[in-house]
Amino acid sequence: MLKDTVEPRRIEVLVPMRWGDMDAYGHINNVQIVRILEEARIAAFGPPRGAGLPGVEPPAALFNDVEEGTMTLVVEHKVRYVRTLDYRNIPAVVEIWVGAIKGASFDLHYVIKDPVTREDCVKATTHLAFVAEATGRVLRLTPGQKEKLERYKA
Repeated sequence: MLKDTVEPRRIEVLVPMRWGDMDAYGHINNVQIVRILEEARIAAFGPPRGAGLPGVEPPAALFNDVEEGTMTLVVEHKVRYVRTLDYRNIPAVVEIWVGAIKGASFDLHYVIKDPVTREDCVKATTHLAFVAEATGRVLRLTPGQKEKLERYKA
């Protein structure tokens, strides 16, 4: 019998909610939602080259494998609040996967779920690009980067 070697299309990450993330209504503040997206992105794809290393190997090492002098930059965030994310003393559940892969950029998609009810609370997209630190120019994705991204494309 052949062993299934297909990797999952989505990566699930647990991101702690902090007491200070709450707004006056007991919900996680919208600014902190973007922080949760960032934490999930780094947990799934690794910290930018050199930062926080050594550390836990991410499920899809992408950001920590870029060449010296390459920055990973956010081009755009889109965030849709489906329902409020109440503060819990346990981590939020974040599903993250790859959307569009273009010549020089790509999209990551997220769903933040309430860790108790598992209901979708936030749906978001981040558009990213690799940029040469010395010139500020956007770099084309390498075949290796595209291959890593393809594994998590939904």
